[in-house]
Amino acid sequence: MTMTTDNAAARHAWEVNAAAWDERMGTAGNDFVNVLVWPRTQRLLDVRPGERVLDIACGNGLYALRLAGLGARVTAFDFSAPLIDYARAHAAGYSGRIALRVLDATDGDALLALGEGQYDAAMSNMALFDMADIGPLAGAVARLLRPGGRFVFSVMHPCFNGLHVTHLTESADDGRQWTTRYSLKLSRYLTPFTQEGIAIRGQPEPQPYFHRPLSVLLAPFLAAGLALDALEEAAFPPDHEPGKTTSWGGNYSEFPPVLIARLRKTATDDADFTD
Repeated sequence: MTMTTDNAAARHAWEVNAAAWDERMGTAGNDFVNVLVWPRTQRLLDVRPGERVLDIACGNGLYALRLAGLGARVTAFDFSAPLIDYARAHAAGYSGRIALRVLDATDGDALLALGEGQYDAAMSNMALFDMADIGPLAGAVARLLRPGGRFVFSVMHPCFNGLHVTHLTESADDGRQWTTRYSLKLSRYLTPFTQEGIAIRGQPEPQPYFHRPLSVLLAPFLAAGLALDALEEAAFPPDHEPGKTTSWGGNYSEFPPVLIARLRKTATDDADFTD
């Protein structure tokens, strides 16, 4: 499949699944949002009141609302028109603080039309693996940020979380008692691949996931001149749902299902941008 075909398939899936996603996530989120993603994203982004922040692939607006609640002026976009409709409904009480658009993150020209050098910060939560091509976004983010601006993204940890990973639960008699061990089995990692999967159980149809190892994930952002200055791996604590054996929970506390990174635009070209 071509990048264009892959991207169209991803857009279609998110348009079809928008209602199920909004019903499941709403504005409250889930444990991945509230335990793993948002606390670290908020800390690394370090938003200050009045800053302009770009929310990339914003979905139903869950994170855009939280940014606005911190005092940011938010521009948020997604390529799924139905998701933006849900975001607009949720953002009705944030007049003047959240601007929402239907925009494709793989379209470099459309991204630059958002305003070069106009953003203090940008973020993309749990979305880069939904994009058929992250090259245009990497190049655009480097130009959309002000010098010194920061970009924070979170993704399914490419090493430990994805369609190449199987959760294992093993029981054994150690001579004194039965013990249970929780582990992961990986079938591949280094080679990028595309495969359909599900984000939430019961969604109408599967969506394409675009797996990239860490080096491939970071490469276009580093090539665009952004500097990596923070990298965190988020795992559930041991006491989080200890009885959950079939998926992520405290039993897998040694394995981080989420990776969060912060990159900065170097402040070497301050003279190029003015307020």
